[in-house]
Amino acid sequence: MTKAVKKQALGRGLSALLKDPENDIKSVEDKDADKVVGNIIELDIDAVEINPFQPRSNFNEESLNELSISIRELGVIQPITVRKLDFNKYQLISGERRLRASKMAGLTHVPAYIRIANDNESLVMALVENIQRHDLDPIEVALSYQRLIDEIQLTQEQMSDRVGKKRSTIANYLRLLKLDPIIQTGIRDGFITMGHGRAMINIEDHDAQSDIYQKIVSQNLSVRETEALVKSYQESLNPATSKAVVKSSAFAVEDDHKKAITDFFGAKIDVKVDRKGKGKITVPFHSQEDFNRIIKLIQE
Repeated sequence: MTKAVKKQALGRGLSALLKDPENDIKSVEDKDADKVVGNIIELDIDAVEINPFQPRSNFNEESLNELSISIRELGVIQPITVRKLDFNKYQLISGERRLRASKMAGLTHVPAYIRIANDNESLVMALVENIQRHDLDPIEVALSYQRLIDEIQLTQEQMSDRVGKKRSTIANYLRLLKLDPIIQTGIRDGFITMGHGRAMINIEDHDAQSDIYQKIVSQNLSVRETEALVKSYQESLNPATSKAVVKSSAFAVEDDHKKAITDFFGAKIDVKVDRKGKGKITVPFHSQEDFNRIIKLIQE
């Protein structure tokens, strides 16, 4: 009985603190801030606005509907997290699925953790909490990392410390933004994976990227098959590359030597040497008389 009275009194006390304009808490230094900040409080659902820094932009309607049914029956098990903006005005940091589903369930109030943070802190918290707790698609993750770079001027090293991810992992996500927008949409919609996207990143021609993307989707190519297709495309751009691999020889024929043989035969000769030191000299002729002339030179 005593516990119930204390709980009820605590609820009235917090409600009074939040709805008293003369005692509005705006920073952690304000009086009674410790009673509000970090605590779970039932907030008017209409007093919570969506966070413009929210990395997630796609929400599966079927999944939301299932969550709303669960909330209607069991309530919101995990509170959302908000930051206080003004009197009776809050901005969502994390938990947009829960907030949306709560509205679908017809709730008028939602449990929330209250924090006081500036926009930069809010963006970092939104990114970290959503990446850790929700299955963002790779492009949403990449865009979130890019916002941290553009809006907060974080380096990849600093971002690695803030979000708890390896720098190489962050770099791999960011490189996806170099892909053609059509391919980025394909990754977001699940037609291809991040692995497929990474295989195409080194192709600068967006038309070529799109052609390969169409083949991946139509032929249901694996990541390994995509890598082979990309390699084949890149080799087709440099047909001399395959020849260049066999270009090394046991020794180099000096230009002076070529000139001496050319002068001797009076024709532009061709000398080829393979890696084992074997080779051949080709002496061209243009007529029977020219051929007889070269034979005479050899016999002399």
